[in-house]
Amino acid sequence: MTDTALVEKKLALVETCVQELRSLARPASLAADVKEARFVQHTLQIALQGVLDVCSHVVSDERLGEPRTNRELIVLLERAGWISDPALADALGRMVAFRNVLVHNYDTVNLDIVRNIVEHHLDELLSFVQAIRRRMAQVT
Repeated sequence: MTDTALVEKKLALVETCVQELRSLARPASLAADVKEARFVQHTLQIALQGVLDVCSHVVSDERLGEPRTNRELIVLLERAGWISDPALADALGRMVAFRNVLVHNYDTVNLDIVRNIVEHHLDELLSFVQAIRRRMAQVT
């Protein structure tokens, strides 16, 4: 059974990161301000890691399969009904794949992609939080 307290802690972290990105980030300044770029990249990385932590926990506890990639975690949650919107699952899959760029190719991150995520895709992270909470309410 999924540890709801642990999952809720991770979901709250995702929400906090989104709130910080919305209130503190200046996406238009990413290219010109190294501190801004690093703050935004790191905060986005933390949010996406929170998503992956939730996914890993649910997939493991619910025995949904053996993912080979981070993106497959999202696929397994979608197949099991934890994420019911295919467009959301696709967007999340792309974002968690981009998290690998933030972590492993940090010296070559395309700031236009970072800016696009911050300006247009933070709602998808919150939709993920809502989807997981809805499903947890159904199974508990």
